[in-house]
Amino acid sequence: MLPTLGDFRRDQLATAALFCFLGFQYATWASRLPALKSRFGLDETQLGLLLMICGVGAAVSFPLVAPLMRRLGSRGLAVWSALVLVAVLPALAAAGNYPLALAVVFVDGVAVGCLNVAMNARGAALEEHYGRGAMAQLHAMFSGGAFAGALLASGTNAVTHSVTAHFAVAAALLVLLLAASRPRVLAEGREAAPGKQPAQEQSAEERSEKDGRKRLGNLAGASRAALWLGCAMVFGTVTEGAMNDWSALYLTEETGASGRLAPLGIAFFSVMMVLARLLGDGWRSRWGDALLVRGGSVLAGTGLAIALLTGGTWPALIGFACVGLGMAAVTPCLYVAAAAEGPGALALVAAMGTTGLLAGPALIGFVAGHTDLTVGMAVVAASAVLVAVCSRRVGRTDRVAGAEAEGEAVPHRT
Repeated sequence: MLPTLGDFRRDQLATAALFCFLGFQYATWASRLPALKSRFGLDETQLGLLLMICGVGAAVSFPLVAPLMRRLGSRGLAVWSALVLVAVLPALAAAGNYPLALAVVFVDGVAVGCLNVAMNARGAALEEHYGRGAMAQLHAMFSGGAFAGALLASGTNAVTHSVTAHFAVAAALLVLLLAASRPRVLAEGREAAPGKQPAQEQSAEERSEKDGRKRLGNLAGASRAALWLGCAMVFGTVTEGAMNDWSALYLTEETGASGRLAPLGIAFFSVMMVLARLLGDGWRSRWGDALLVRGGSVLAGTGLAIALLTGGTWPALIGFACVGLGMAAVTPCLYVAAAAEGPGALALVAAMGTTGLLAGPALIGFVAGHTDLTVGMAVVAASAVLVAVCSRRVGRTDRVAGAEAEGEAVPHRT
């Protein structure tokens, strides 16, 4: 039986729920970093260490992914990782001292690393199974989740300053989101592609997952292309992570923004990224992945640099919006390029990306601790430009982008 556009949309929405989940959870606790800093009496260096421990957890997750994927599959790994991330929020709210907070964010990093690999494997398999571009829109849901998390933080902060109350509401919403997506995410089996014999009836998703289980942990066999893609991903996710982790503090400490206005830094960044990613798969078909990655990363770096040189709250918000617009297509395109290199490359690039997302902002904290946060954000601008330098292996996604440019689509039942 031919897969329909409706089948594609249902599977896409189920996978998108995981991306939305991760963005929402991440923005929820990142937007309350000023409150956590005040509670534990941290300086920028100590706050940077908190973020770095989260990145260490993400790095530790990479050797764990292979056996977990063998045991649970990508669907099961995604759900169990998500459940751990739900539990992290009340645990972080209840942490009574800095060492306990470090332990909680380490666990968060491990779970984020596992979920990131699992959900991107699901996204790559979705594109392969249906022959349609989907990765940019999936990553739009991550940004959408981060935007929703930032808005919830801003709204909750207007009503109460209690981190416990905020995290309890966020955890309940995450459980509802996961429950809504779980039936489709865990659905086993797919219709075989048209024209295959019964003995060959195995979905692209299942083949990708089995192949990935064999090669997921093979760092020794990583190609030079995969390493370049991984470096580009690190710099790209450092840029994204800094917007989530440091934009609120930059606005309050460097521009004098109020506590109610500070979370809008994440919101401006996220809303531009969401809008650009919703259009991103069409842009990939029209201009190709290479142009989007290189041009977008240069736009992000120069826009943020101009905002830092200008100073002030509103220039900063506009600069954060430029980062969201410019970096929108970078991560999806890099994941697609990595998937083309094989499941092992995809896992490596995903792990490096998660490490950059969580550990990179710690570097900004150390720089800010020895200088100031404006200099730290200048490092972010430089990181965005370095994506263009490292992304020379990114090319046009011929299989998906080319097919869509010629008007091919998933067949419909009539």
